[in-house]
Amino acid sequence: MLSLKRNGWRQIGRLGWLFALVLGLFGLALPAQENGSAGQAVVLKLDGAVSPATADYLIRGIEQAADDGARLIILQMDTPGGLVTSTRDINRAILNSPVPVATFVAPSGARAASAGTFILYASHLAVMAPGTSVGAATPVSLGGGGGGGLPFQDDPAADDEDANGEEGGSREGGSQAPRDAGMAKALNDAISQIRALAEIHGRNADWAESAVRDAATLTASAAVEENVADFTARNLTELLDLAHGRTVQLDGEDHVLDTENLSLVTLEPDWRTQILSVIADPNVALFLMVIGFYGIVFELLNPGALVPGTIGGISMIMGLFALSVLPFNYAGLALIGLGLALIVAEAFSPSFGILGIGGTVAIVAGGLFMFDSEVPGLEPSIPALAAIAVASLAFSLLVARLGYRVHKRRVTTGDSDLIGAQAKVQDWDETKGHVFVHGERWNARADRAFEAGEMVVVTGKTGLTLQVARQSDTATGAAGDA
Repeated sequence: MLSLKRNGWRQIGRLGWLFALVLGLFGLALPAQENGSAGQAVVLKLDGAVSPATADYLIRGIEQAADDGARLIILQMDTPGGLVTSTRDINRAILNSPVPVATFVAPSGARAASAGTFILYASHLAVMAPGTSVGAATPVSLGGGGGGGLPFQDDPAADDEDANGEEGGSREGGSQAPRDAGMAKALNDAISQIRALAEIHGRNADWAESAVRDAATLTASAAVEENVADFTARNLTELLDLAHGRTVQLDGEDHVLDTENLSLVTLEPDWRTQILSVIADPNVALFLMVIGFYGIVFELLNPGALVPGTIGGISMIMGLFALSVLPFNYAGLALIGLGLALIVAEAFSPSFGILGIGGTVAIVAGGLFMFDSEVPGLEPSIPALAAIAVASLAFSLLVARLGYRVHKRRVTTGDSDLIGAQAKVQDWDETKGHVFVHGERWNARADRAFEAGEMVVVTGKTGLTLQVARQSDTATGAAGDA
């Protein structure tokens, strides 16, 4: 017995030593992992419009790089512009990042238009590849509400040459007077913001103001000459070589970059960002709203079906979430709501297609007016609107056809359905008794007597009493009338 206890304690002791060994190895692995991350430059990619999805990806990427102890964050950018709120969130993350952020406008042919100009100015290091451009940061009004904020204007040209055909010049469009007080506030706010970013990193504030006020643009080489970009680089490796030893402003203090022998690690968007980028698409948001509306309506028309209500509820919530992060026009949203209401009204009050056609026109018009076509990434898709229009019109025509067919049918309910129906006599006493018709027991009267079980025909109805007669009598009467 004593031997068994000793063996048990020995086993426990061995497990304890093994557990301590595992903890020790794990502790040794942590510094090794930190040292590996410390020798890395994390690459984030912004390819397309600045949206809530891209802002979420970049902000979380900056936070992850800082937690991993990376030495440098490289934001490779090619954007036509985007939303102000998303841009400010990105800039806030860059300015508060404990790790220097180098924005790299690449590859050749890329641009940092409108919102991209603000991101470039907010970065600790501004780098451009040959053949790229920056500028055209004038904000445009969307003319509506929503959660996305005022979008920046897209650069319609994005060329590497100015209006005179001279490479490297700024495109001067002349000062543009704001159309109203709201536009003036947005323009002045954007100017003050980009000048503040220029002062933080010692860049050209006057040209930054002209990029916002007059939509000026610069090529890569001209941007370096105008103190808008720090230098040009052909690729990421050359960027690391040229950035080594440069001094940047980090948390208000001088910070010398040490980018020698850094390994490049690209951080790709995860599933959350990919789902958000799909949902935040205006056309997808419109589809979700329409599907959600129809699903809920079908569930109300067929209680207990469950599937239409479940899909409709989920789609409606996701569509509302998408609208909460996108700027939209309330007039367009009202038109879409009116169109859906008219189509549903067609189902309850068949107008042989008039309400359905009007609802389809309202939905298409609302889709066109709901999002501003001048904002990159928020253009309404004509094929998507056409698909919604065809589906709505098909539904309206189906309801109109069913209404027309029902209108031509004989009435099968109420008094009209009882007259001429066959009934079975249950009991009879002289001129009155009871008959069974359509699964119901009725009081009945006649000018003659009947036998129980005899089949009769209903000829009239007074209150809750039916007038009945023999089938032969009704046939004779019909022949005499003829």
